[in-house]
Amino acid sequence: MKKLFFKTLSRANKMLLPSYTKRRLDLARASKIQLAIIGWRYYITSRALD
Repeated sequence: MKKLFFKTLSRANKMLLPSYTKRRLDLARASKIQLAIIGWRYYITSRALD
């Protein structure tokens, strides 16, 4: 149940949130909001893969 929730949330993140790797964003120059989005996407993806 928990894994299904994170997989669904991961798909929603993929559709709604921007992908900074495709934009080749430099993490040293990223704003706080961009870093928060990157962290959120990482957290959800890692939980979905467990």
